[in-house]
Amino acid sequence: MNKSNSRRRPPAIPRVAILVDTSTTWGRNILSGVISYTHTHGRWQIFVEARGIEEHLQLPSGWNGNGVIARIATPKMAWELAAQKIPVVNVSGIELRGAKFPRVSTNLMASAQLAVDHFWERGFRHYAYFSLEGLGYVTTHQEAFVRGVQAGGGDISVFTAKPQTGAEPEWRLDLKKLGEWLKGLPKPVAIVCWNASGAREIIFACQQAGLQVPEEVAVLSQSYDEVLCEATQIPISGVRAAADTIGFQAAKLLEGLMRGKNQPKSPQFIAPLSIVSRQSTDTLAVRDPALVKALSYIRQSATLPVRVDDVATHAGVSRRALERKFLEILQRSPAEELRRFQLDRARQLIADTNLPMPDIAEKSGFGSQAYLSAIFRKHYNQTPLQFRRESHHG
Repeated sequence: MNKSNSRRRPPAIPRVAILVDTSTTWGRNILSGVISYTHTHGRWQIFVEARGIEEHLQLPSGWNGNGVIARIATPKMAWELAAQKIPVVNVSGIELRGAKFPRVSTNLMASAQLAVDHFWERGFRHYAYFSLEGLGYVTTHQEAFVRGVQAGGGDISVFTAKPQTGAEPEWRLDLKKLGEWLKGLPKPVAIVCWNASGAREIIFACQQAGLQVPEEVAVLSQSYDEVLCEATQIPISGVRAAADTIGFQAAKLLEGLMRGKNQPKSPQFIAPLSIVSRQSTDTLAVRDPALVKALSYIRQSATLPVRVDDVATHAGVSRRALERKFLEILQRSPAEELRRFQLDRARQLIADTNLPMPDIAEKSGFGSQAYLSAIFRKHYNQTPLQFRRESHHG
């Protein structure tokens, strides 16, 4: 459906259309990744327009170009692009029947597991998912999240709402009905929504029902939008997609297609970078006073080479008592919790800064670059430098 119709080299300056919305952090970062590719591999003549996420994106009438990178969201859009007979790379997570475009998009399985881990390490055992009816990609993420929760022994409930357009919940959503569902869930509960709009509705329903966010209901968006997630009275935590990397890899793939390379047989899925933690999940779902002190101390001491004995002293209990509490309540040891938090800190610094690795090792409590590298490789099956290259477009 989308094979290159020529083995000729593209012109010195290829003409490429970028059909993604520019109203979201995700869309702007996709574009940023494409531009970054052209800075290092040769300039393109890029066609892009300011558009909203649910607007119908299409090429201008009579546009004569060499390739397209697009968020292909509808059968109509897929048909229109296929009719162009030029290389197209799809960056959408939406699965469309019959659309055979090569694709680079977010790994929804990894995104779901990141959400599970985010809540699990905070002690949550009760979970819920705010789903959207009839959207296959939301269902894919939901099912992956449910599997992750159940694999860890947690319980989960699902509330499904009708979308208005795309993945936006209806503005007429019955907040009273949503609130009754929320009140019936065991507390404290961790809820995942597809996007910031869904998370906003959960927060509104909680406020109307007299439920505390995040103490009783912690809320996480599957996607982090720096404007929408900060626009609510309670800022929303979200999963930061590697959209820059997706854009960069999509541009790299399109370059090959425009030069006559064969279309890859499988889509390329890029794992998200991290959780952007905001107030909506800033809580610990444990009630034991000593354990609360221990977990708070670990989080406050992220830049120090903390020992388990230090944590026990701060919590006011013996090391043996602390280890017993961790194993009984959190099903992991204090040492494992320390390591988990230090690794998360290291991942964020590697992805979000250009700090040298020795500095990152020090700021994440590992002490030396060699120790950080060994633990990082064991846990993530790649070195810190490999992860940085991947995070910074590969």
